Amino acid sequence: MAKDIPVYVFTGFMDSGKTTLIQETLFENDFTQGGDDKILIIACEDGDVEYDIEKLKTVNAKVTMIENEEDFNLENLNKLQKEYDPDVIFLEYNGTWGVDHIYDEPLPEGWVPAQSLATVDATTFENYLNNMRTMMMEQLFKAEVVIFNRCTDDTPKTKFRGQIKSMNRPAQIVYERADGSIDDSPEELPFDINADVIEITDADYALWFMDCMETPKKYDGKKVHFTGLVYNPNDGKLRRDVFVPGRFAMTCCVEDIQFLGMKCKWDKASSLEHRSWIDITAQIKVEFAKEYKGKGPVLYPITVEPTEKPEDELVYFS
Repeated sequence: MAKDIPVYVFTGFMDSGKTTLIQETLFENDFTQGGDDKILIIACEDGDVEYDIEKLKTVNAKVTMIENEEDFNLENLNKLQKEYDPDVIFLEYNGTWGVDHIYDEPLPEGWVPAQSLATVDATTFENYLNNMRTMMMEQLFKAEVVIFNRCTDDTPKTKFRGQIKSMNRPAQIVYERADGSIDDSPEELPFDINADVIEITDADYALWFMDCMETPKKYDGKKVHFTGLVYNPNDGKLRRDVFVPGRFAMTCCVEDIQFLGMKCKWDKASSLEHRSWIDITAQIKVEFAKEYKGKGPVLYPITVEPTEKPEDELVYFS
């Protein structure tokens, strides 16, 4: 039986910091401390930062290249396994290749994806997202950790978090400044969370929804007011005392539109017409809900009034 060989996957566009992150992991984060594992780095692109081959020898690490996407196949990976016999693999993946080669196609026996990390240059993220969204999503949608580097005081962290969470809800997000230090300063929200009633405008709805779903405890007991579209189909999917107010949100293009709705308990829920518009003020309670497969925010209406359809039915992560 083959031994398990952990594969650490590093995705992201060229010059987003993958090589730097791999070397920091090996040299500064005590990854190799006290061990004699043979480490193989498979580099699939040649960026501005080069590997320090001599220094890598001190941690029993070697580098090999796969330059063409068609060469990233089981036959060639098996050849690398036989040649290097690694105990650990660091895969620096090419930012223009489809990640199906890693997750959907066979890998050599024993190779087990252990962790997926994506690096993002904060200074170019929005430009890439707007102009090469499909390629960007390829790099991010499976990442367990997304690292925004080259952050400054002006980096819109809350906005970036909302955009990442819209495509990869479980991802952990880290912000790193240009000097390599972690930016753990509080993210500024565009609404007052300490107000008697938190006013959520159309412009802020998507960010509020993602923040509330990710960190519901800080909203427990709070009151919130927003304009919502009613999801209440007469098909038996919801109990008579439950409906879902929400908004359709778009990250940057029509293909990624999704409904962001929150469970709402109300004894008059059955009176609400499906796809009608309401002005709702409600208290948020964090409790178990089967729809969330655990605890999450549930709305308890204080007032529910019919209202006009907004001029723009969509909300945005902006």
